[in-house]
Amino acid sequence: MQRIMVIGGPGSGKSTLARVLGARLDLPVVHMDPIYWLGDWVERSKDDTMQMARAAADQPAWVFEGNHSSSMEYRAERAEMIIFLDMPRPLRLWRVFWRSIRYWGQTRPDMGPNCPERFDADFLKFCWNYDNDGRLRALSFVDDWRAKRLVHVLRSRSKVSLFVDTLSAKNTL
Repeated sequence: MQRIMVIGGPGSGKSTLARVLGARLDLPVVHMDPIYWLGDWVERSKDDTMQMARAAADQPAWVFEGNHSSSMEYRAERAEMIIFLDMPRPLRLWRVFWRSIRYWGQTRPDMGPNCPERFDADFLKFCWNYDNDGRLRALSFVDDWRAKRLVHVLRSRSKVSLFVDTLSAKNTL
């Protein structure tokens, strides 16, 4: 397994799982946020974001985490496995809250440059509404790819742990 795509809602654990998979499989990890954000919370142009996402996806090996719906089809074409972290809303919201406190005023390692963690009403609204729109699109997306790629939908922390433990036991997927 050389190319693994990880998607999911805010706070679902995409970055954490990507880092674990990258370390276990000795694969480079690509985070979508630094591609999307120029820095200082300024969005990169749509064309530049797509070009950078495609260039990263064209690499021979990666764990690519993040949603960015415009580039998901392209990344899925290159992926050998797609993982959707379908975590419950309360867990995701707690993680977003905790992450905001933990990294308050600092830029997270998986974020674009100089994008310090903060409380943002629009982002919190996006997080809350994810179940009503983004989640449904993600479920449809993975259903469309089931016949073409190995797809895992992980719906709890215990399922993620079991998946990672299985990976450790086999050292393969």
